[in-house]
Amino acid sequence: MDELVEAWARERADLDLAPVEVFSRIGRLARQLDRVRREAFTEHRIESWEFDVLAALRRAGDPYQLSPGRLIRETLVTSGTMTNRVDRLTDRGLVERLPDPHDRRGVLVRLTPAGKEAVDSAFEALLASERALLTVLDERDRARLATLLRSLMGSLPTNRG
Repeated sequence: MDELVEAWARERADLDLAPVEVFSRIGRLARQLDRVRREAFTEHRIESWEFDVLAALRRAGDPYQLSPGRLIRETLVTSGTMTNRVDRLTDRGLVERLPDPHDRRGVLVRLTPAGKEAVDSAFEALLASERALLTVLDERDRARLATLLRSLMGSLPTNRG
């Protein structure tokens, strides 16, 4: 990255390269994190999209269930995509559909014990991998980085409101 910035500075000394220094590094880091995430999930025989749905249910707390609409909001996918995902997770025995006791036409999606085990073990593996990546930073630097990234994300148009 330093060489990339130096080359641009040499070729376009008239430009402020601060965005390149930050966002190019964030982009490369994001690609590395995607790889680490895929590896952690593959170890536990789940895919990233499966983790996203299972994790939303797990974070909901006991009894680990949400409406399909809430799952859509949690995972930022379309209704059709969510239906397909729930179908596939149901086929694998990781979630089940139950009637919504408050809406006769509605359903709830609930983690099965196998789904809870899958998401918990995958999350533990992910945390171990990510913790290893952070060992180059001390606790104070990690906290400062988290604060800076929170501020940056909060300033983005898609994250306002």
